[in-house]
Amino acid sequence: MRVTISRKAHFNAAHRLHRKDWSFEKNDAVFGKCNNPNFHGHNYGLTVSVTGKIDPETGFVLDVKVLADIIREEVEIPFDHKNLNLDVPEFADLNPTAENIAVVIWNKIRQRIHTDFDLEVVLNETDRNFVTYKGE
Repeated sequence: MRVTISRKAHFNAAHRLHRKDWSFEKNDAVFGKCNNPNFHGHNYGLTVSVTGKIDPETGFVLDVKVLADIIREEVEIPFDHKNLNLDVPEFADLNPTAENIAVVIWNKIRQRIHTDFDLEVVLNETDRNFVTYKGE
C-alpha cells in the first residue's frame, strides 16, 4: 500500500527571465515584461509530495517534520527574499523560469529523500500559473 504525504511552503523571490546569449530585443520578444532589467518578484507557493509505503512501526510514510525541515533547509532559507539570478548559485547560468525553479527544487530535495520514495514538486508562481515536476 503506497500513500502520498504533502507539505506546503512558500517563499518570496525576485528574478528576471533573460538569456545572456540573446539580444535585448530577442529577450524582450520572448519574455516580455518578465525580462525587466530591474527584476520582478513573486510570492511562490510550493507543495512537496512524497509517496511510499507506510512504515508499520511508526504509521508514517515519512515524518512530516522531517519533510518540513528539508524544505526549510533546501528551499526556504536559500531562496526566500533572494534575487534568484544574483543570489542563488543554481541560477548563475540557468534562466529562473518556473519550470527550472521546480526542477532545481526537486533535485535539491531528491538528494535528501530515500530513493524508495517517489517525489513530486508543485511550484505556484501565481494563483493561476503553476508547474509540476516528478523527476525525469
